[in-house]
Amino acid sequence: MPAELFASLAPTPLAERLRPKSLGEILGQDHLLGPEGPLGRMLEARKLGSLILWGPPGCGKTTIARLLAESVDLHFEPLSAVFSGVADLRRVFEAARQRRKDGKGTLLFVDEIHRFNRAQQDGFLPYVEDGTVTLIGATTENPSFELNAALLSRCQVLVLRRLDDAALSTLLARVEEAIGRKLPVDEEGRQALFAMADGDGRYMIGLAEQLAQLKDKGPVPPARLATLLQKRAPLYDKGQEAHYNLISALHKSLRGSDVDAALYWFARMLDGGEDPKYIARRLVRFAVEDIGMADPQALTQTLAAWETYDRLGSPEGELAIAQAVIYLGTAPKSNAGYVAFGAAKRAAKTHGSLTPPMHILNAPTKLMKEIGYGKGYEYDHNAADGFSGQNYFPDGMDREEFYQPVERGFEREIVKRLEYWKKLRDRKR
Repeated sequence: MPAELFASLAPTPLAERLRPKSLGEILGQDHLLGPEGPLGRMLEARKLGSLILWGPPGCGKTTIARLLAESVDLHFEPLSAVFSGVADLRRVFEAARQRRKDGKGTLLFVDEIHRFNRAQQDGFLPYVEDGTVTLIGATTENPSFELNAALLSRCQVLVLRRLDDAALSTLLARVEEAIGRKLPVDEEGRQALFAMADGDGRYMIGLAEQLAQLKDKGPVPPARLATLLQKRAPLYDKGQEAHYNLISALHKSLRGSDVDAALYWFARMLDGGEDPKYIARRLVRFAVEDIGMADPQALTQTLAAWETYDRLGSPEGELAIAQAVIYLGTAPKSNAGYVAFGAAKRAAKTHGSLTPPMHILNAPTKLMKEIGYGKGYEYDHNAADGFSGQNYFPDGMDREEFYQPVERGFEREIVKRLEYWKKLRDRKR
């Protein structure tokens, strides 16, 4: 059988059959398509600008672009950055230029636009500027990281949302209408399907299509669904935005002393394939930045967790890191050391290369002694109270108090010590 005939006989995939035929059928993107949304306002004015649609897989980027072209009567020209090169772009731009002469505009839709390199992205600029094409790029990656500034300045970035349970429920109803029967799941099973789809509408349809092929007459238990259907892989790229978003969520949850949220983000990162050693390293950083001397044991605990993971590996060693997360989340917080170090660095740059005062310089040679090195130094252990109260800042620089401990955890004790030495210093002056 010829391939063309076979293709014509092949059934149309359900996801394609359910693709919205109008913008009103788009689910989950009312913030863009509603009357007050940016796309709603553009369509009302019938003036569509170049756009970057940024959102997760299966949220409707391609469909929206296609329907926008129909709505403003533009020729829809789809292109995939994965399979296209410079020659393809030249062909598209030349066809768009000719089409424009004939009085027809072109909407160039570039899927995965972040896959084009910087030079290729620059190639769009003159054609976008002179109106040869209206560009709509789709990307799952943060445009700030993946697209160059020149292209971004000529496009409006619109953020699409993952489909929530309400949108997925509507989509599931459309599936049931299309196949002409109810799926073999009860409400608990539907919720399990939503969780497995993880906000991806296209994946939701695929799950429903698999489910419709089952011979079960009664509702399929959620536990069996997990064995019959493949859960969607978590949206996580260790080198991209999700990586930074989740470690930020973990860090800020710990800073806010929310142990449960911190454990959740830790688990999310592991589930996405993050290297536990990276998380352990960030926890060490948190221990010194956000806890510091409020609980000096925090650093010891995190280093021990890191070493334990190195010895045990996954999954056993992950429990040690989880223990460190719990310790850090429940520990008293202080960034006084972090702030003090920053202030000291700024002071060092401000005051330049001031020489230490002569009395605290060593004098290993006769000449150095003769010119005053070490003269007048008081050995603190021989002083009353073991404290001389001498000045250790450079001559010509006033004393500064960089370290301001908080009244939390062990730093309460440090506050008392600093106040004690300050009183002794004032008295000895």
